Amino acid sequence: MIQTVEAIIDEQGKVKLLQEVRLPRGRRALVTILEEKPEAEVSETAFLSEEALGEDWLKAEEDEAWSHLQSES
Repeated sequence: MIQTVEAIIDEQGKVKLLQEVRLPRGRRALVTILEEKPEAEVSETAFLSEEALGEDWLKAEEDEAWSHLQSES
């Protein structure tokens, strides 16, 4: 299972997780270095609905509903 956890990295490169994480055994991790201050906040509702909207977008009913906006090439 992929899990995202917020952390802070100090000047020496030490990573401190901001919440406790319990795993059955050691795992690999990827670290993304973010800007010091977020440029724009994403609303929690938009963030949480992204996956569900992505699934809906792939449905045939969506293609039909938006077909009038597609170019005829």
